[in-house]
Amino acid sequence: MKRFIGFIKKEFYHIFRDKRSLFILFGMPIAQIMLFGFAITNEINNVNIAILDHSKDATTQEIIHKIESSKYFTITASILNETEIETAFKKGHVKAVLIFEKDFSKNLGKENNATVQVIADATDPNTANTISNYVTAILQKYQQKINVAVKTPYQILPKTRMAFNPELKSVFMFVPGVMTIILMLVSAMMTSISITREKELGTMEILLVSPLKPFQVIIGKVVPYIFLSIINAIIIVLLGILVFNMPVQGSYFLLAAESVLFIITSLSLGILISTVSASQQTAMMISLMALMLPTILLSGFIFPISSMPLPLQIISNIVPAKWFIIILKGIMLKGVGLQFIWKSTLILVGMTLFFIGLSVKKYKIRLE
Repeated sequence: MKRFIGFIKKEFYHIFRDKRSLFILFGMPIAQIMLFGFAITNEINNVNIAILDHSKDATTQEIIHKIESSKYFTITASILNETEIETAFKKGHVKAVLIFEKDFSKNLGKENNATVQVIADATDPNTANTISNYVTAILQKYQQKINVAVKTPYQILPKTRMAFNPELKSVFMFVPGVMTIILMLVSAMMTSISITREKELGTMEILLVSPLKPFQVIIGKVVPYIFLSIINAIIIVLLGILVFNMPVQGSYFLLAAESVLFIITSLSLGILISTVSASQQTAMMISLMALMLPTILLSGFIFPISSMPLPLQIISNIVPAKWFIIILKGIMLKGVGLQFIWKSTLILVGMTLFFIGLSVKKYKIRLE
């Protein structure tokens, strides 16, 4: 019995001496609870909206103040006319536009009703629907306030229009998100595992001292995954168009070019993961933890980033999937050109160069 107890003590000592085991046992559960607890929410907070006020009277200003003082919305722009609405949506600066009709206060006084139009960006149907419900709730609360001790009740009628996705089809949200996840996993995970396999088997050193230059070896390992990922992207887009009636409002050439850019970004990230992985198992675990969860939780694919705490919003900026989903929704649903998505494109280019630079430094590759 003493030997058995001594054996158990030895196992405890081994576990407590191994920092990786302690991290898996205690660090990962804490990180996951914090991440899931703050990121997984269908509520909205601090959503950017714009106001188009044709009336500009005391009543509309009071309603606007009520909306702005709530924790749900942040008014970032005042639009002068209807022609600016589409541009604001395409730039991605706002998620909704509230339009107050002309003579709002007069109509409310004479006819006992007035209209507020809510135009929501329905490329994310869940968020658009929630925005509409929250605005309606605020208007109803204001309506109840002004109807106190009034014989004939006033009515503020919200009229909702869903831009880019009038039928609120969830597939319009899932096709870009699923495409992003598949390309990320195929490109990054498979590349990191492939290169790590060579290191694990001891053949990477043989390849690096072969007549091929080191960077040619790395490029040769990732080129097949570029073509496989491109085929995956084509299949996903075709299935989205033919089976789910997913529109592609923008340029197919731009969509293809941006997809190739994201594939290269993911490949460069896979190469970087392989530099810090000693085994295929480690590479797979890092890929799942560093790619899968952030891609789902911090990319805006399912949960709105604006509703997350500020630290998570900042962290989401280093997730490549976030910028690719913005690009995909812009091209496929909004029909935007490069002039509206050039910032996201430059960020992906910058990330690609950063990942490649770190990988080159790690492998000590000298490019000619």
